[in-house]
Amino acid sequence: MKQEYTISLFTEDHIGILSQITIILTRRQINIESITASESAVKGVQLLTIVIKTTSEMIQKVARQMEKLVDVLKVFVHTSEQIIYQEIALYKVTTNGLMSGNIIDHVVRAHHARILEVSPEYIVIEKTGHKTEITELLAQLEPYGVLQFVRSGRVAITKQVKELNSYLKEMDEANRYKPETADILN
Repeated sequence: MKQEYTISLFTEDHIGILSQITIILTRRQINIESITASESAVKGVQLLTIVIKTTSEMIQKVARQMEKLVDVLKVFVHTSEQIIYQEIALYKVTTNGLMSGNIIDHVVRAHHARILEVSPEYIVIEKTGHKTEITELLAQLEPYGVLQFVRSGRVAITKQVKELNSYLKEMDEANRYKPETADILN
């Protein structure tokens, strides 16, 4: 059965890695629900956060294939229960519909959103939350005239403490002994 998975992919900061990742997913006919790229807590390491819907067997195959890529340091696969995540959305709404009475104040407070900018023609509202919360606010704002709407990809951190930093330390220690082993064989 298909389930939503969040892939945290740590990679060296090189051009073309995103293209290689999308090729892996495209070959398996897996659609990307959202994708976010950013620097990680480790200097020189990029983090791609990719959300897909697939089966548990397929996600394992995809993760193994991604880890084989040269620039990929490590791939972690998480379910929604294993991570803390958010998305951000911006809504540009006509001023006319929302300025009558306390409608704007009520809508913004009810959805834990905030107003970023007010002009004579429009109001920009920001909402941080899960996809369902963002969609609910959009539905409530549509009758007032949504001029523009944009939603980011997921940003996520794991609930577990051990992640990339621990993995990189283990790899560094393992690599210290690697050259010595190679010298012995020569």
